Amino acid sequence: MQHVQTALHRLSELAESRPVATLSAAFADAGVELALVGGPVRDAFLGVAVHDLDFATNARPERILEIVRPISEAHWDIGREFGTIGARIHGEQVEITTYRADSYDGTSRKPVVAFGDSLEGDLLRRDFTVNALALALPELKLVDPTGGLDDLMEGVLRTPIEPEVSFGDDPLRMLRAVRFTSQLGFYLDLPALEAVGELRRRILDISAERVRDELVKLLSTASPRAGIELLVESGLAELVLPELPALQLERDDAHQHKDVFDHSIKVLENAIALERAAHEGDPELPSPDVVLRFAALLHDIGKPKTREFAPGGKVTFHGHDWVGAKLTKKRLGALRFDNETIKQVARLVELHMRLYNYGDAGWTDSAVRRFARDAGPLLDRLLRLIRADITTRNKRKSERLQFGIDSLEARLGELREQEAIDAIRPDLDGDEIMRILDIGPSRTVGEARNFLLELRLDEGPLGADEAERRLRAWWSEREAE
Repeated sequence: MQHVQTALHRLSELAESRPVATLSAAFADAGVELALVGGPVRDAFLGVAVHDLDFATNARPERILEIVRPISEAHWDIGREFGTIGARIHGEQVEITTYRADSYDGTSRKPVVAFGDSLEGDLLRRDFTVNALALALPELKLVDPTGGLDDLMEGVLRTPIEPEVSFGDDPLRMLRAVRFTSQLGFYLDLPALEAVGELRRRILDISAERVRDELVKLLSTASPRAGIELLVESGLAELVLPELPALQLERDDAHQHKDVFDHSIKVLENAIALERAAHEGDPELPSPDVVLRFAALLHDIGKPKTREFAPGGKVTFHGHDWVGAKLTKKRLGALRFDNETIKQVARLVELHMRLYNYGDAGWTDSAVRRFARDAGPLLDRLLRLIRADITTRNKRKSERLQFGIDSLEARLGELREQEAIDAIRPDLDGDEIMRILDIGPSRTVGEARNFLLELRLDEGPLGADEAERRLRAWWSEREAE
């Protein structure tokens, strides 16, 4: 009971804050209803910070605009079609939405919007009971028509109406259930879990963009494991991210190897821990590194296609890095990620084995330069991914691998000081190459530049005179052929 009183006190303080109080007074003066709904109310009971302020009202969008226009620094109606008006009031961004009663028609990927006329009816159409809580303003009355408060205390995700109807109305709610198991640490109740199993193919009715956004939110949680495991166990992953369940490779007595699926989640967890450690002590943590997190989860998706059984019971996955990069591009493209994100995640997947390729030969200056050149602006992320990929329980092996990365980072630091490794270029540019060789723009200029770049990577800065001498020698040999 004390927990409930604390939450109600937090909600009371929130209602007295300048943005909420101003909005509440304006709607009360206009004679229309207003309630704080969903996440903010839920989070007050969970004792976590309240970020997004969402409100519901019986006023239609046009009337909402009339009320907020005089009290806001800015307002926008980009969600007007769905009954949502946004505004910034005393520096706080808020969203006010007309009571809803929408559903899906089974063929379109967008909801059929129907406005409702009661707060209780609006709450009944929400995804889960823990999100169907409201604080009526200005009277500060808690509205809980679906038993959401009890479910919050129990830590269970339950739909306000029959799960088959709820998930049928908006199949994306199945993915939201997956995400909330990680975000809130709750479990999905059995009827809802069974409904996901029955209706999972309905997720194909949802646009790739909405699916993508839910997957991003899942990986952005502090601990995504529970959600990822549910994504696979429910069968949803086979439809939205089939490369994940494919990682559950068969095992037998003769050929023992890591559980690639569990290993991939562990690498993701390690990457999140490294990401958090890098910003320890920062007053405001940056947004989750979605590029690194997707690369960590997907880094081994090339293994099922490259698995081979070698003599002695060993299993090999030669080339799984570049195969995985191709699969990553294809999957993220299908999920409508932007080109830059696709490029970065795929590049990290492609390069995640590079440390092992260099490891036995030692870190020569040339190897370090090539590593840095290939990673480019992804270098810090790549090093973090390689560290995260060390999941062995063999302490000696783990320490050896970590020492190898430490050594590489030290060499990178030394070379950065020596020659600005982040901007390695040939000693001569294209104009100088054309002048020295007396040629015009052509493919040959690119070949000459690549020759000089390789020299730079192997030997470090040569200087203009030595670079010209080497270039002329290369040109002479080429002409003699």
